Amino acid sequence: MGLLDNLKAKLGPAKDKVSGLAQQHGDKVQHGLDKAAQAVDKKTKGKYSDKIQTGTGKAKDAMDRLAHKGDSGTGGSTTPPSAPPPAS
Repeated sequence: MGLLDNLKAKLGPAKDKVSGLAQQHGDKVQHGLDKAAQAVDKKTKGKYSDKIQTGTGKAKDAMDRLAHKGDSGTGGSTTPPSAPPPAS
């Protein structure tokens, strides 16, 4: 067993716990992200608004992936579904 496999095996339970917390408190976290983005935007006087919005969006997407909100209940995988095979 390689080092990476060992690490994944040890971090698995932690990932499950974080996922559960993200599901329970996702709205609060996203609200906090919005408040932080507004505070930073105000302090920088709008100079970096586009970058702040981009970063906030990416953070919210990461929270959604952590909480498995996009899953259809098929195994709990966070990888996107593969493309259907081409029609013959």
